[in-house]
Amino acid sequence: MKKFLKYTGLALLAIIISVVLIFGYSDRSVVELKEKYANDQSKFIEIEGIKVHYRDEGNGVPLVLLHGTAASLHTWDGWTEALKDKYRIIRLDLPAFGLTGPAFDGDYSIDNYGRFLNAFFSEIQLDSIYLAGNSLGGHIAWTYALDNQDFVRKLILIDATGIPKTAPDPMVFRMARTPIVGSLFKYITPKSFIKKNLKEVYYDDSKVTDALVEQYHDLALREGNRQAFIDRAAVVTTDRSDELQYLLTPTLLIWGKEDTWVPMSSFESFKVLIPDLQTALLDKLGHVPMEEDPKLTSKIAHDFLQKKSK
Repeated sequence: MKKFLKYTGLALLAIIISVVLIFGYSDRSVVELKEKYANDQSKFIEIEGIKVHYRDEGNGVPLVLLHGTAASLHTWDGWTEALKDKYRIIRLDLPAFGLTGPAFDGDYSIDNYGRFLNAFFSEIQLDSIYLAGNSLGGHIAWTYALDNQDFVRKLILIDATGIPKTAPDPMVFRMARTPIVGSLFKYITPKSFIKKNLKEVYYDDSKVTDALVEQYHDLALREGNRQAFIDRAAVVTTDRSDELQYLLTPTLLIWGKEDTWVPMSSFESFKVLIPDLQTALLDKLGHVPMEEDPKLTSKIAHDFLQKKSK
């Protein structure tokens, strides 16, 4: 029996190695990716030992934009074009993603993202901000706002996570948590897999273009990002949703009605929990409505930001 198990294990290892050799994708260097995904507005600043990629455009009250898991600051391109003549738009690749890449300590807890933002805001010398976040970025945004209510003047949550849910997580996260399958993520990340996930977060599949798939694929292959994705997927999050009743910051909740990644129960929970809340439930949009329809969503955001607080 021991020999059988030994040879079975060796056979399985041989199969895995063969699959990686045939279908594997190598990491892409930061230098190579900068040529393609950094531009004249891109800046790099060292925070906690990592070179953070961010862009700072426009004038006015700073509006900080936080992307979701496996995305990058490019998800806000449409909002930036629409709003940079009205606000100072600051967007960044969060640690684990985009050109910024992995954190040295591998800590992707929500609390650590909050500490990171404090260091980032201090470094670029911000006194107060408007803050917006999508998905994971929304979770980071509302917990940060809870802890810094004098600093965050207004808050925008877009299909935000952080509310406990009974529905299973999307398949990609469950796969990343599976030991053998998750380890393969570090080597096997075909464009077809990226395209499948983009079609899940978009409502209109026709907007999932080859260029969009290539962008997400390239940045997923940034050296260290695939391991960081696995590490982030394994994080056990502390539930702080009951504290939302104490959030006094005026908040806008934008939600794609066709979101298949975060259930409508989360939308309903936010409505109940946040005292000073305005909502926009949008038909025919999915999990990333600010990317799928930046014209509509940026107008909703602008109207909210211009509205006088009570």
